[in-house]
Amino acid sequence: MQLRTKITGIFILLTGLFQIVIFVLIYFFSQEYTENEFYLRLSQRATIAAKAYLEKDEVTIEIYEDIRIRHLQTLPDEKEVIYPVDAQNKIILVPFKDDLPKSFYKKIFDKKYAEIKQGDYYFTGLLYHDNQGDFIVLLSARDLYGTGKLENLRNILVIAFLISIIFISILGQYYAKQALSPISRIIKKVNSIRAESLNLRLDAFKGNDELADLTRTFNNMLDRLETSFEMKINFVHNASHELKNPLTAIIGQTEVALSNDRTQQQYVTALQTIEIEALRLNDLINALIKLAYADQDAQGLTIEMIRADELLMELKMGFDAQTSNNINFNFQSLPNDSNALVFKGNQSLIKVALLNIMDNALKYSNGSSIDLDVRAGQSTIEISIRDTGIGISEKDLKNVFEPFYRGSNAKKYKGFGFGLSLSDKIVRLHGGELKIHSELGKGTLVLVHLPNIDVGFKIAR
Repeated sequence: MQLRTKITGIFILLTGLFQIVIFVLIYFFSQEYTENEFYLRLSQRATIAAKAYLEKDEVTIEIYEDIRIRHLQTLPDEKEVIYPVDAQNKIILVPFKDDLPKSFYKKIFDKKYAEIKQGDYYFTGLLYHDNQGDFIVLLSARDLYGTGKLENLRNILVIAFLISIIFISILGQYYAKQALSPISRIIKKVNSIRAESLNLRLDAFKGNDELADLTRTFNNMLDRLETSFEMKINFVHNASHELKNPLTAIIGQTEVALSNDRTQQQYVTALQTIEIEALRLNDLINALIKLAYADQDAQGLTIEMIRADELLMELKMGFDAQTSNNINFNFQSLPNDSNALVFKGNQSLIKVALLNIMDNALKYSNGSSIDLDVRAGQSTIEISIRDTGIGISEKDLKNVFEPFYRGSNAKKYKGFGFGLSLSDKIVRLHGGELKIHSELGKGTLVLVHLPNIDVGFKIAR
């Protein structure tokens, strides 16, 4: 069943039920009013009839005729019965001429008035005291006019209900179609989007309603998909190119070495070339493995408490032991509370991320100084690594986190373009953020924000 049909059906059902309740209440209160009005007429008629018949000897002929002309209008099938009774003992002194229940007469004795309906007839009875004795005046009639009015009202309500249902059905289908037409356009547009046309977007809706949210959410998803597809395409293209170069060199050296007899030195030279290319290939494969490993979530990782300042000092000492460098650690920004520098994470991955950033700083600074700094905020730890090297252009800065991407001024330096991409994935895996501020020819500032121990380790998707 289509959503438009379902919405229309639910709308008709709810509206129909609401109308039925309203119409039933209208008929019920009209019926109550009609019956009460007729009972009032019967009671007035019974009172006048009692005066007319029981006090006829006490009034003049002129007064009695005036009462009859003004008040004694005959009702349909009207019947009047007067029973002499013993009011004190609640006994009727003559046989009954009707089959009314005893409770009806009991109510007359108790409250001096009662009313009841049997079939189409309405009955009222009252206890009347006269100088001749006590009497029960019983008056009955049919309310043909009231019944006719109620039947007419019922027919009007039924016809009005049927006509309203027809109009509600038409209007419901129309407005359901109008309400769902934007969704139909969205579905049509979505069906036209393919892998080769991920640049297409849904037309934006104005406002903050659900359709606008749906459109924005879907367009954001398309942005992520398009970026992901482009990154995968670039990754495959660059990976195949980078893997092909060392393999081509290894195969070429092997073919040259085997084509003719060579001297021992020539074989050694060929093997050394093969070794260099094989090591390069090994480094590339290891980098690819680390990149793939960083793409996974935090399940299965060893999570431990890490002191940011101690980790940086350990990395600095490692660099100092291997090469001569000019790495400076700023201790002035350290907080008084050492717990403010503690965060949860996988130490091996965090080391890889920071090593890549520090290695890039040393590599592209050409021996200039590197400044390390650690600051503690309310919920984050900020690690800054600043160099005064070649810097990154504004154009290249937008793409530095893509695998294999290298800046236009970094081609002469050794590397694959994995460092920042891998570091960014590791930092995001730990719920943090990596930011880069750089100016061409003046240096680069890399900021690593990590959630401290109060916030906790979060898996970034």
